[in-house]
Amino acid sequence: MTIRLRIEQTERETLGPLAALSAETRGRRHPQAPCPVRTEFQRDRDRVIHLCQAFRRLAYKTQVFFSPRSDHLRTRLSHTLEVSQIARTIAKALRLNEDLTEAISLAHDVGHTPFGHAGESALDRVYRDFHAGAHFRHAEHSLRVVDELERDGSGLNLTHETRQGIIFHSKGRANLRETLLRPEGVTMEAVVVRLADRFAYVNHDLDDCLHSEVISLEDLPPEILNTLGRHHSARVGRMVEDLIDSSLGCEQLAMSEEVCEAADALKDFLYDEVYFSAPLLAEAEKVKGIVRRLFELYMTSDAALHEETNLVPTDDLARARLVCDLVAAMTDRYARDAYLHHFLPSGFPSFEKR
Repeated sequence: MTIRLRIEQTERETLGPLAALSAETRGRRHPQAPCPVRTEFQRDRDRVIHLCQAFRRLAYKTQVFFSPRSDHLRTRLSHTLEVSQIARTIAKALRLNEDLTEAISLAHDVGHTPFGHAGESALDRVYRDFHAGAHFRHAEHSLRVVDELERDGSGLNLTHETRQGIIFHSKGRANLRETLLRPEGVTMEAVVVRLADRFAYVNHDLDDCLHSEVISLEDLPPEILNTLGRHHSARVGRMVEDLIDSSLGCEQLAMSEEVCEAADALKDFLYDEVYFSAPLLAEAEKVKGIVRRLFELYMTSDAALHEETNLVPTDDLARARLVCDLVAAMTDRYARDAYLHHFLPSGFPSFEKR
């Protein structure tokens, strides 16, 4: 018996009845021979870490603060790692498949744009201008990245379950009661990642804001602090432990009314007082200008597009798709440098390096 077969047998003996078993995966888009050592979900995780360039670029993409000067503020990559840790803790406690949970967690944001959700909104708008009926959503683009863009277009060829979890993770501003629901056919592991994403960002975004002195603890409604705690670890722990305690033995994930309301109140506070605050909205307008002008440039200048890629499609819709992929792949600093390179004078002779 191979090591993989022994692991699969252990899964059958130890995981709960709602866990996704790696031996029962619905497979890959392109069938491949099994690995003698790793399960299919372990292979997914390893492909994201070792083969996915978009995963590595997350280190230089915004979480909340655009192109932060502080080395201690979260990036999209550190967010991803925090989501993975929280999701794995929940999955282990509920006897779900930890390997699948980790694979989804690590891949869920690989399609994110530069400059966070402000960049996503800007790219969506300008892409629609050049491609009627098109749109941009980072969860959908994350799936496109792993399916079609990585490895020079061959993709990572992940399992159905990991791909499903990637597309399912996005929830917008929905309250936790909606986020807890598991539609038919969706794995419990995918729902866990969806919730872990919320737990991670509301807590680490608050932590970053406190460290940056954008807000203080006294600005938060007292019911949030009274229920969740005054320290980062206490707040994360309260949410995670409440979910685990409320979900044990259940066919759906659950949380107490008290913690649900406090977590939703924290999410709403961050949207109103941070994400949509006047200072960040002013910076977001600058971001939108960068994204729009770069997109328009690559749509109209063959020379500029050729600098970035050898492909210069003659079909307008194909070109818009290519430019959308190109801009979405940029890190914050790459997008800023591209903007400076194309739209601001560098002097003569130019010593600008790209």
